[in-house]
Amino acid sequence: MPGLTHEIIAEIREVFSLYDDRGDNHIPKHYLGEAVRALGLNPTEKEIRSFLSDLQRVERLSIEQFQVIFERLSRQKDNVVYPEEFIDALRVFDKDGNGLIPATELRHLLTTLGERMTDDEVEQLIGDFEDKKGMVTYEDFVKAVLQR
Repeated sequence: MPGLTHEIIAEIREVFSLYDDRGDNHIPKHYLGEAVRALGLNPTEKEIRSFLSDLQRVERLSIEQFQVIFERLSRQKDNVVYPEEFIDALRVFDKDGNGLIPATELRHLLTTLGERMTDDEVEQLIGDFEDKKGMVTYEDFVKAVLQR
């Protein structure tokens, strides 16, 4: 596919295969957002819905369809996720400069700003990172979340 390197195509195929639940080289279209995010892009739900609305009659996406969508999304610089940007943004809440922020503050941010998450989604996300004092090492948190 023009515009995508062999390495990126290999990575796309690897991630795509993780979502191919039937082994038929197709993925359920409802996994589109999750799959492109696993490849490091960060489209909004609105952008994903826009692509899916063009595919109303399709229930499963082929690797070729997925690559086309990935390439279009990757051309939009805003969709590239840089961990440093999130880390720098969370550093504002690091009052002591020790790499920790209150989990309550992080919960508040995730449930009230941008594409809001539910309390349950936030608990699933933060649960493994909150220490006994209610603090989160935000750099580890950001890197782990972006790897998912």
